[in-house]
Amino acid sequence: MIKGLHHNAYRCRDSEETRRFYEDFLGLPLSHTLEISETMSGRKTQTLHTFYRMDDGSCLAFFEAPDMPFEFKKQHDYDLHIALEVERDVIDRMLAKGKAAGVETRGISDHGFIHSIYFRDPNGYVIELTAKVPARHDQAMDPASNNARSKLDRWQAAKG
Repeated sequence: MIKGLHHNAYRCRDSEETRRFYEDFLGLPLSHTLEISETMSGRKTQTLHTFYRMDDGSCLAFFEAPDMPFEFKKQHDYDLHIALEVERDVIDRMLAKGKAAGVETRGISDHGFIHSIYFRDPNGYVIELTAKVPARHDQAMDPASNNARSKLDRWQAAKG
């Protein structure tokens, strides 16, 4: 049985530049660094794997692998974004902090059940900070009352 998320891993251009964003700007502590000199298939490599811990113990992790080609591009929100939960007062504070720091910053978006702001990290990934709307979140996320499955089925049928 799956217990929860340990980490999600992404590529990064530069480990120190990534650390400055995730640790210094967002406040996620660098909790582990793993140097990889050989892949499981025996190929020699020079890769650094870094982990940034969240309050629940899960991590965001990054691979800097200069010897492995990777196309870094500005991701569209629909293609890839990383949503991190915060308290509502953090939204306003981080929105101001992002703008003051010159970080690409958008928001506040009211999605009905959550409020969100968005940043772009140095690797091109969209980072969403989201706060639950207490009176609406749990009901919106409850499949027993939100008709999630029938909405998906209807979507699939309409595609033809």
